Amino acid sequence: MSSGRQVLYFKPCRYDRWSQALEVSLGEVMPGGEPPLLKHRRKLMRDEAIKLWAKKRRSGWQVCTP
Repeated sequence: MSSGRQVLYFKPCRYDRWSQALEVSLGEVMPGGEPPLLKHRRKLMRDEAIKLWAKKRRSGWQVCTP
């Protein structure tokens, strides 16, 4: 998802019967179509990642291609 200047990338990193975790990477969009510059990466449990996704969507972030 993207705000225009920044992007968030959600990637599953642990998925089993008892716990589900995602790696969330925050990057800055680079000019010229280069890959985003990584600024921050953290692991979140699935429910926390869903809350973050919803919060960003409410504040105007748009879903984009990876």
